[in-house]
Amino acid sequence: MFEVLKELPSDSVLGLIKLYAADTNPNKVDLGVGVYKDEQGKTPVMAAVKLAESQILKSEVSKTYFGSDGNAAFLDAIAPLIFGDDPAIAQRIVGCQTVGGSGALQIAAKLAVSCADAPAIWVGTPTWPNHLPLLGASGLEVRTYEYYNQTTQKINFVSMLEALSKGRAGDLVLLHACCHNPTGADLDLEELAEVVDLISAKGMVPLIDAAYLGLGSGFDQDLQALQLVVSRVPEALVAFSCSKNFGLYRERIGALFVLTESPASTGPVKSHVQHLARTVYSTPPNHGAAIVTAILVDPAMKKLWLAELKASTARLNAMRANLASYGRVGQIDLGALASQKGMFALLPLSVEQVSRLKDDFSIYMAPSGRVNLAGLNEDNIPHFVSALSAVLA
Repeated sequence: MFEVLKELPSDSVLGLIKLYAADTNPNKVDLGVGVYKDEQGKTPVMAAVKLAESQILKSEVSKTYFGSDGNAAFLDAIAPLIFGDDPAIAQRIVGCQTVGGSGALQIAAKLAVSCADAPAIWVGTPTWPNHLPLLGASGLEVRTYEYYNQTTQKINFVSMLEALSKGRAGDLVLLHACCHNPTGADLDLEELAEVVDLISAKGMVPLIDAAYLGLGSGFDQDLQALQLVVSRVPEALVAFSCSKNFGLYRERIGALFVLTESPASTGPVKSHVQHLARTVYSTPPNHGAAIVTAILVDPAMKKLWLAELKASTARLNAMRANLASYGRVGQIDLGALASQKGMFALLPLSVEQVSRLKDDFSIYMAPSGRVNLAGLNEDNIPHFVSALSAVLA
């Protein structure tokens, strides 16, 4: 049976992990895999997470299953962060704990397929590389448009509006909540309001990927775009990830929230979401969900978590500002990075130039030109800029 299979290409970003580890150059720089790193290049466990784990170790009395929609206390703790405390909104929300943000996206896509014949999803490119195969494999027809022009380093807002004007009622529209991956370029609130009004008028449904809340301008500020969207549409899907803002990457903790038009729809939606989760992974893991719940329900731990998140964001923004201060290097305007947010920037580099950075300077980054700014520090930024100048000469 298996002899018919041909080997698939490996993930280009994850493959950098082994290459970087094998590199003996003391000046090597890892700007590839999208995880937060501190000044020493480590991905630390938050102190709030350690406290929560200690509490769980002492208090947990069972490892039995939850249902397919996961830990209810976790969902109850996350939902108000996104939607606020309005009871009228709460009655329209269905939540489901998922296996990371990827699991939330998959369940959301499968739910949309259950609701319509030949549904489509509109995705601005470039986007997170796994968006297109994940959403397509779930049964959605993926329709793309240019969101960001890598050469000009600017959002193509006109292209976005033109594309979405061709959408149909019931189509999904993928939106990044903040800290756009891979570009760092977010719509401002005025632009977003125009997009959302267009979506709402056409009966399209936003699918919001909320993977980096808190890593742009602060948690409350980063929520503004998401909350603007859900306040102006009758229905929405929100894929929430705890990987980045809680540092729980390997725990694979996420949630899908479905905002329905009326409370009457929540029962049927909940039954379908539970069924889909059951057929994909049966029940989700609890350890990470228990950590997040413990942090959010304890005022002292929540305060500590927010302080740690704020410090991480401040470091990211300092590295962004430092890099932007170099201005133009060859055809790249590093100054453009100053107006962007989050962990990533997308530089107009060719695959060959990215390869030269790796081979000649031990600088590892995605072939697309995406840079994880968390891999930078005060010591290696001059080396990175010098290497950029060399490959662009």
